[in-house]
Amino acid sequence: MSIHAVRKEQCHLAWDNSIPPILRVQSGQIVTFDCLDASNGQITPSSTVQTINSLVFSQLDQVNGPIYIDDAKPGDTLQIDVLSVKPAEWGWTACIPGFGLLADEFTEPALKIWKLEALDKLETSGAFAWFDEQKTIKIPLRPFAGEMGVAPGKPGAFSTIPPYATGGNIDTKHLSAGATLFLPVEVEGALFSIGDGHAAQGDGEVCGTAIETPMKVSVRLTVRKDRPYTKTPHFKTASSIPNQESYYTTTGVDSDMREATRSAVRSMVDFLVFEHRLSRVEAYMLCSVVGDLRLHEVVDMPNFVVGMMMPQSVLT
Repeated sequence: MSIHAVRKEQCHLAWDNSIPPILRVQSGQIVTFDCLDASNGQITPSSTVQTINSLVFSQLDQVNGPIYIDDAKPGDTLQIDVLSVKPAEWGWTACIPGFGLLADEFTEPALKIWKLEALDKLETSGAFAWFDEQKTIKIPLRPFAGEMGVAPGKPGAFSTIPPYATGGNIDTKHLSAGATLFLPVEVEGALFSIGDGHAAQGDGEVCGTAIETPMKVSVRLTVRKDRPYTKTPHFKTASSIPNQESYYTTTGVDSDMREATRSAVRSMVDFLVFEHRLSRVEAYMLCSVVGDLRLHEVVDMPNFVVGMMMPQSVLT
């Protein structure tokens, strides 16, 4: 299988279908990306809190790409299999004035530089970082890319900070190695991009940053013609994580959290009807009985990402 490589500097700062692709690949091929952190290299292991005051916000949340996938047409689905995610040996978390769910309460900048430990044990869930070693608060690492998206069908440049129906800054911690993401294609070639490495994050990313880190990530990009119900990001969680249920998840992306939630449920109903031949009312009741609603992303305004997570053991 051909493997293509994308360098750190091959990036852009907006979702825009007029940006020419840096690479053209066939469906089913693997691409490896070498990505800077979400600060675009402005924060380093030696940074102090003063760095937060001097951040150039227009340079944040760059993504590497775009990648043109042959035979991808509007109405198709792009399947992204996350094969590996390797963070750097360091990361950062910050309170950035004006960002986060409680931005009105946490108005002063703050910065924490992390040392990421035991990275050779990522595949066995043994990698970690100390939040406070004296208090024995240790964070397990489960790295993923916060930004994965395709170009929107609408003309113009759209910020990389919010999430969209076509992906983008969905900041969903479940998209670690072994997971599969499905995105609706709106332009020829899909024009896929990725970035925003996270070593660990809770659902929601409430202060606006995770353990941000540079990363190397490999994905397989496959065009799907058999998923007309993919209108927002869908994903399957990794099935190889010990003692964890695997889920199929549909999402809703909207500036109104209730509408995002309704969209997530509606998308799950559509999936269950199409793939599992349930009636709509049967699918709706199944969502209520075993589906879990999650707030995946709540801080990248103006949009929220809400997930409806269905245990795959039930569907099997």
